[in-house]
Amino acid sequence: MANAVQIRDIPQFVGQEVLLQGWVYSRTDKGRLQFLQVRDGTGFVQCVVFKKEVEPRVFESVQALTQESSVVITGVVRQDERAPGVPGGYELGVSDVRVVQISEEYPIQPKEHGIDFLMDNRHLWLRSQRQWAILQVRATVMRAIRDWLDGHGFINMDTPILTPAACEGTTTLFETDYFGEPAYLAQSGQLYNEANIYAFGRVYCFGPTFRAEKSKTRRHLTEFWMVEPEAAFCDLDQLMEIEEQFVSHIVHTCLSERASELAILERDTSQLERVAPPFPRISYDEALERLAAIRARSEDENVREQLQIEWGDDFGSPHETELTRQFDKPVFVYGYPSRAKAFYMEPWPGRPEISKSVDLLAPEGYGEIVGGSERISDPELLVRRLVEWNLPQEAFEWYLDLRRYGSVPHSGFGLGVERTVTWICGIDHLRETIAFPRTLKRVYP
Repeated sequence: MANAVQIRDIPQFVGQEVLLQGWVYSRTDKGRLQFLQVRDGTGFVQCVVFKKEVEPRVFESVQALTQESSVVITGVVRQDERAPGVPGGYELGVSDVRVVQISEEYPIQPKEHGIDFLMDNRHLWLRSQRQWAILQVRATVMRAIRDWLDGHGFINMDTPILTPAACEGTTTLFETDYFGEPAYLAQSGQLYNEANIYAFGRVYCFGPTFRAEKSKTRRHLTEFWMVEPEAAFCDLDQLMEIEEQFVSHIVHTCLSERASELAILERDTSQLERVAPPFPRISYDEALERLAAIRARSEDENVREQLQIEWGDDFGSPHETELTRQFDKPVFVYGYPSRAKAFYMEPWPGRPEISKSVDLLAPEGYGEIVGGSERISDPELLVRRLVEWNLPQEAFEWYLDLRRYGSVPHSGFGLGVERTVTWICGIDHLRETIAFPRTLKRVYP
């Protein structure tokens, strides 16, 4: 009896008879030859059915196969550099086909469909080769994140999804009833991780986060995944060193392990190969100077209008895009105005109007993928910030305790998985980088 194998492993079975279980991605009828593209979740392979090499009933059943029919195929693995698939260069010479189910007419055909139609059928769109490739990259990004952090002394600590208070801002909270009291879906696990570092030194949380932002841009979801490392005895410079090593590891793991998937996406990987420490570092003030120079040189009124910005404002997508065009690898922008950032960020020594914060901007116009800062370690300063931000002190008493009992300088950051995958894959919209995206107007399927 033939060995049951997965498509990703077929290079190990050249010349041997194997059994594949999967779905028909496409069928090409050449009369006495039938070419099946078959997928099984681990890859795609061409299966060649020659009429004289199979029983008549088998050939007839193959001719009746429709897109997404489920099958069990037996055949011999052959090496052929021309054969398409992932992994490429291999095909199956078929000796038998058992049909599990003939699929009904499949809604998604090899033609252009509108994005609303595809999102309504996201449960089926996931089966396309492009979506498969993107989500394979996502899985590798998530594993690379854990591998690097676990290997550098960070301990995974799970933080609550339901929280009593805001972390990033009160206007972007999803509120829910918690046995008669208001509670909120977590915007971040950071505050809890700041407690965890006093027990474990270096920690990270990794999971879904929620922002009730009424945004329709290609860079926003209402539910997204974020990894948030936090480290005791860590200042802003040390934090940037951690970030550049961390991001470089993620990128090069994908280059090494997902070359076929990136090829499906037609990604220019030469851009990613340049990602290696050290990354350029510019201050917020220098970034404004660079943007002003670009505006002064531009003859395009639209460009000048898009790049208009006042000191104290946070950057939008056009600003980040123009800044990253000046570098061939990710760039740190540090020292943002305090009013543009969260309440817990340490002020810059001698310049309280700016914070010890940093964003990491990805090249090629992908913008911020990481945001971090050194945290306030002085309890009195933190109390003043809560008042300034109009936040209820009683909800943060436990957070203030962290500054009362053995406070130390500490820092952390958050990396958005979907934004990172969007950049690595070189695609236009992050809705394709999670299996079932949640956006302003979409919660189905």
